[in-house]
Amino acid sequence: MINNFSLEGKIALVTGGTYGIGMGMATALGKAGAKVIFNARKADAVKAAESEYRANGVDAYGYVCDVTKEDQVVAMVKDVEAKHGTIDILVNNAGIIKRIPVIEMSVEDFKEVIDIDLVGPFIVSKAVAPGMIAKKAGKIINICSMMSELGRETVSAYAAAKGGLKMLTKNLACEFGEHNIQVNGIGPGYIATPQTAPLRQKQADGSPHPFDSFIISKTPAARWGNPEDLSGPVVFLASGASDFVNGHILYVDGGILAYIGKQPK
Repeated sequence: MINNFSLEGKIALVTGGTYGIGMGMATALGKAGAKVIFNARKADAVKAAESEYRANGVDAYGYVCDVTKEDQVVAMVKDVEAKHGTIDILVNNAGIIKRIPVIEMSVEDFKEVIDIDLVGPFIVSKAVAPGMIAKKAGKIINICSMMSELGRETVSAYAAAKGGLKMLTKNLACEFGEHNIQVNGIGPGYIATPQTAPLRQKQADGSPHPFDSFIISKTPAARWGNPEDLSGPVVFLASGASDFVNGHILYVDGGILAYIGKQPK
């Protein structure tokens, strides 16, 4: 049974895999045996990440590529296929968030979030699908969010994109299922990364940051997640262990979506 989770001989593309949860998931795939391909928009970020992967024993190759530019994505996929083989696993992780109230948010800012977080996964999935269809096997994993289900102040563009990504996941599962391609999503909860560190810093008086207290109070696990908490879920959805799991969003959130919250005392 444990062999069902092996990714030996597989090629995995993780978009935006230069830091944070993207790098964490890519590292998990690499440790499970996959060759890791990743991208970012800046060459220096790609170079630094490639060195970090190699230092951690992960066979990784980076590309400078903007997932919102179809010509760049098509060129990257062709190069990967020529040098490494057909992409077996795609993790659509690249994304941004802009925390701006609706009445203050420009249309340009709104569109940028939608382009990266929703149109990007469409473009990359479309580019890798022909190879998977020809091989009659493939795994596509879209990194959704709790905002695929919930709303919150100032994140209208992000929630719209992630809600759309949830439904794109289900529709790709419907279109590609007959080709033995499984398309699923992971919805991370609040994860402790360098990007969220300011929200967890102690205040000047030593008290917790208000947002830190808010998240812990809303999470049955009573803690933030770690990038490592996504390792098992991404390996599961990338492996043969999930061959009959399709169109599913796996929320890795410590129970937030199941919790109404504590009754006030």
